[in-house]
Amino acid sequence: MKWALLFLTMTALGWSQNLGEKVFAQSCATGYCHGARGTAAGAPRLAGRGFDQAYITNTITRGLPGTAMPAFGATLSRAVLAAVAGYVASLNGITNTGPGPGADGPVEKPLSIEAEQGRALFIDAVRSFGRCSTCHEVNGIGIPVTTPIANIPADSAALRALATPDVRTATLDGEPMPALIVSQGKTRALFYDLTSTPPVLRTVDPTALKVADGSSWRHASVIGAYNDAELASILAYLREAVH
Repeated sequence: MKWALLFLTMTALGWSQNLGEKVFAQSCATGYCHGARGTAAGAPRLAGRGFDQAYITNTITRGLPGTAMPAFGATLSRAVLAAVAGYVASLNGITNTGPGPGADGPVEKPLSIEAEQGRALFIDAVRSFGRCSTCHEVNGIGIPVTTPIANIPADSAALRALATPDVRTATLDGEPMPALIVSQGKTRALFYDLTSTPPVLRTVDPTALKVADGSSWRHASVIGAYNDAELASILAYLREAVH
């Protein structure tokens, strides 16, 4: 019985993966979209970006307002949506997706008018990769390049001057770069290269990588697309959404 159950489970997982790949190829890999296996055509690349399961499911379900990325939550069944999310997750190295979040995505509590404006600015597609959600995830929205937001700066000046002790200087083949270290194992080292936006997730031989504390990288360098009033609205959103 145990082996029969294992066979049925593996068969179901294979069916889901094949279905997700098929739907992705038909709906997401053509024209301006994400290209075969998420390697990009006109839309952003999906493969090897370090996306997590919650962000993938939420984005497919709800879309990204102001961009060409539509919401599929109302057009795909829960099973098909989960299969597509599982396939995109596999392109990011996630092999055991499980049932995942519900098709409606995480539930967000009601926000004030200013916080709603801040939420829209947090994911504002007009700013391309200069938006906050390029590196930060809140309630399943955004890319968790860095650790979850815990302490909210008091105002826009404090946000621009935010200390970033986790950003270190990585040197690879003699080339220094600002980096967020994800892991350093015996066989591979994983880090985000912050030289450009969006950050690039790199996997390297740990013996070839040298890491030193401190960096010349500053938070102000990546939020220049926002003015002080807009940053104040984003902070209002974070205070209501994070706490």
